[in-house]
Amino acid sequence: MKLTLKQLQVFLAVAQHKNTAMAAQALHLSQSAVSASLNTLEQHYQVQLFDRVGKRLELNTLGQAVRVHAEQLLGQAEALESDLAGYKDLGHLRIGASYTIANHMAINYFSDYLAQFPEAKIDLISANSPDIVTKLLNYEIDIAMIEARSPHSDLVLEPWVEDELVVFCSANHPLAQTGRLSETAILKERWILREPDSGARQFFNRSFAHLINEMPIYLQFRHNEQIKKAVESGLGIGCLSEKVLGPNLESGNLVPLSLPTGINLKRRFYLATLKDRYQSSGANYWLRLCAAA
Repeated sequence: MKLTLKQLQVFLAVAQHKNTAMAAQALHLSQSAVSASLNTLEQHYQVQLFDRVGKRLELNTLGQAVRVHAEQLLGQAEALESDLAGYKDLGHLRIGASYTIANHMAINYFSDYLAQFPEAKIDLISANSPDIVTKLLNYEIDIAMIEARSPHSDLVLEPWVEDELVVFCSANHPLAQTGRLSETAILKERWILREPDSGARQFFNRSFAHLINEMPIYLQFRHNEQIKKAVESGLGIGCLSEKVLGPNLESGNLVPLSLPTGINLKRRFYLATLKDRYQSSGANYWLRLCAAA
């Protein structure tokens, strides 16, 4: 038996969806056809590519290695087919970005990208940075735009733009008069922050590591706008990216607070791709646009 591209497509669909029913739906095949293709592949080479965990099919160590090669082969096959057919790369792209990057930065690149690939479909998926990394590792997106380094060995990380978290209060808050936050005030004021799994919150916790256990965390939200509204209404003080706060600081309804010496909230965002994965011309062009910034 010769390995076919259809078998690779079935294998990758099952790897992504973790069961044969959803893989079959994605491929417009019957579930029995998907199961038969996967069984034939494993039986012919006398290997097991998945571990059966309840109703899920989880890639084992061999399956993860095969997945990398399968993605490369399919990517190259699609590029070859496009060249042979005489078609230009349409530039379809799946971008995963943290909430902050998706809402305040990624959209800025759409115009230039679509000028290069006018027929492209761009899917922009937003989530916390750790969740975006998981989607990249699971081949659900092509590029990740995240707020912190990830230690995963399968990733290629490119340092991107600099950012700084800003502690802020409402214009009517007593601290707005001085614009300063002492260590005593840090431990006294009620904090309104992003949820613990977000990239911004993880960086915040590291920056305030010597105080975090004593700080009164009053409210936690998934979205930046909720935090800004809560702080503006006087419920406490917050900490968000300067890229999120810019218009509010300019209008004066929110006021930045300087911090005690030694607390540095400067950080860097990253672009992440999968090591050894075939990158389309569209993905490479998106990365160049971001790097130019």
